[in-house]
Amino acid sequence: MSSHSISFIAAAPSTTASPPSEKVDFLKLQNGSDIRGVAVAGVEGEPVNLTEPVTEAIAAAFAAWLLDKKKPDSSKRLRVSIGHDSRVSAQKLQDAVSRGIAGAGLDVVQYGLASTPAMFNSTITEDDKFSCPVDGSIMITASHLPYNRNGFKFFTNAGGLGKADIKDILERAANIYNNFTVESMKDAERKAASSVKRVDYMDIYTSDLVAAVRKATGNIEKPLDGFHIVVDAGNGAGGFFAAKVLEPLGAITTGSQFLDPDGLFPNHIPNPEDKAAMKAITQAVLDNKADLGIIFDTDVDRSAAVDSTGRELNRNRLIALMSAIVLEEHPGTTIVTDSVTSDGLTAFIEGKLGGKHHRFKRGYKNVIDEAIRLNSVGEESHLAIETSGHGALKENHWLDDGAYLMVKLLNKLASVRASGVSGGSKVLTELVEGLEEPAVAVELRLKIDQSHPDLKGGSFREYGEAVLKHLENITESNPELQKAPVNYEGVRASGYGGWFLLRLSLHDPVLPLNIEAPSDEDAVKLGLLVLAAVNEFPALDTSSLDKYVRVS
Repeated sequence: MSSHSISFIAAAPSTTASPPSEKVDFLKLQNGSDIRGVAVAGVEGEPVNLTEPVTEAIAAAFAAWLLDKKKPDSSKRLRVSIGHDSRVSAQKLQDAVSRGIAGAGLDVVQYGLASTPAMFNSTITEDDKFSCPVDGSIMITASHLPYNRNGFKFFTNAGGLGKADIKDILERAANIYNNFTVESMKDAERKAASSVKRVDYMDIYTSDLVAAVRKATGNIEKPLDGFHIVVDAGNGAGGFFAAKVLEPLGAITTGSQFLDPDGLFPNHIPNPEDKAAMKAITQAVLDNKADLGIIFDTDVDRSAAVDSTGRELNRNRLIALMSAIVLEEHPGTTIVTDSVTSDGLTAFIEGKLGGKHHRFKRGYKNVIDEAIRLNSVGEESHLAIETSGHGALKENHWLDDGAYLMVKLLNKLASVRASGVSGGSKVLTELVEGLEEPAVAVELRLKIDQSHPDLKGGSFREYGEAVLKHLENITESNPELQKAPVNYEGVRASGYGGWFLLRLSLHDPVLPLNIEAPSDEDAVKLGLLVLAAVNEFPALDTSSLDKYVRVS
């Protein structure tokens, strides 16, 4: 371990020594189980609402929430770790968070550039030299959102915080913010200056990943020797994976790209669901004749891969691949996914792999919590994974860790080769053979106009529920359609060789519509059925669906 693992640093002084005067609606910053806001000025129509004082108040609120949860005795000071992705606002927000935590009387451990999964890990790592375990952890990130945004994810050793916790923290923050005084802000600055530690935690996190791959192959020192694997970090926080994980395992990483952190994301959005991002990593694999390509989102809680032929292993294919790996280790286990996975995936998991597919709601926290719930009532589940690339395993504390998902793929590559079989990423591709993929897959967004008189002063949520109820009634009376027997979100039905799902967005006045079918013609038939039903709701903007059924 390096002797530089810990150093004391002074947090930068606040640029706002006087209490803030502007009013802030803190609850507007909630995005499910995260906090998100605008941290950088310059984008028209997007005023900054995640200022340093707002950030300081949120951090102080988390500290108060943590003290309530942990109830430490007076001799123990709680510790909070702080990390950030590559965003341009990261540094000033890290300093503001440090002041908020230190001002509340807690110890602050700064990690600098880090991944979201590493921040959770710091609550369970036991290593005094690295000041671990910490009692709570804050990751400063807005995932794949544009450069002007930022936000926070919070962890304790029980996992990520839920929606109710975030609301509680934001309500406390509003109160703290309104009671800031010159003295209290100066005091927080003084405390931060004397109590902030700096730790190279990513060293310990990456060495754990390396150890996991070595262990899976019977402790071979360089189990990936000779494998050529390229990484695309999209200028986010995942650049460490090439030098700190793959190279120590013997892999060749030449041709890896966009590893340097750059919060303006000049090459492409770091997002495994983005077409341009997937095209970039696919091109890198083909240009370098690599065995495998790996791509991460900004804060490394999501990932995807590309095989040596340039075939993308993301979305349903990544779920199929992870299911195949997990079901080899845990035969018959239940795989929990979000609601938009394909019927072909169900047939693959249940028919070919002998597992059980439990399709639940959108939202990575929903999917993970459902897997935990199933285990608690006696239904074994080892994998919870969303089509977006968020995947969590029971063996890894139900943490959605993009780097750990990729480690599971590396384990497979390395262990097959250790058993004397060569063939590069063909091993992975063969695991998803037999996955039926739809010829046509579309996602359309039908927006609810909240100012439309048809809402009659009600909420968009009520209106959306009424649309879904109407569609459900029409679906049930249509002999061409079969309603999904088990469905936890929206209205899902099969027909014309395909299926559709109309659901209400988790946070926005939008009804996303997914259609998958064996041909354009069949997809349009499904689209027309939905259109006929939703046309009765004038506040619903159906233009994207109109256009789709006309053009196709």
